[in-house]
Amino acid sequence: MTEWMIWFVLAGVVVIFEMFSGTFYLLMIAIGLAAGGFAALAGVNSTFQFVLAAVVGICTTYVLRRSKLGKFHKRDAARDPNVNLDIGQTLSVEQWGNGAGGISTARVMYRGAMWDVQLAHGSIAKPGLFVIREIQGSRLIVSNSNNN
Repeated sequence: MTEWMIWFVLAGVVVIFEMFSGTFYLLMIAIGLAAGGFAALAGVNSTFQFVLAAVVGICTTYVLRRSKLGKFHKRDAARDPNVNLDIGQTLSVEQWGNGAGGISTARVMYRGAMWDVQLAHGSIAKPGLFVIREIQGSRLIVSNSNNN
C-alpha cells in the first residue's frame, strides 16, 4: 500500500469511529488525516505529511470548539418542550386559591388525572385557559394563554 492509501484508510477508520461516538471531534481529526493523504498524493516527504495532518487536525478541532456546534448547551428539562411534550399545552382552570407564600394554586383535570397547578410569576389568577410553561415534579407551572 502506498502512503496516500494509508492516510485515507486511517481517515476512513476514524470517520467510522466518529459515527459511534456522536461528536464531531473525530471528524476533525479525520480531516487532518485526509490532508496528510492529499500531501502524500502531491508527493511531499513524510515529515511534512505528519506536520500537515497534525496542524489541520488541530486547527479544525479548534474551529469546531469555537463554533456553535462545539458548545454544549445545558437546558432545564423541566422547561424544555423537546423533553416533555406537555409544555406548551393548554388547560382550563376554573378557580384559583392561595397557596403557601401567597402563590396562586389550583387543582385541575389534565390528561385524565388531577394535577396541582401553580401560577407562573407575572401571570394573572383568573379563570380561563392557561399554557403549561414548566413541570416541577407533579406540579404544572402555567401562565395566561395570551402571554406568549
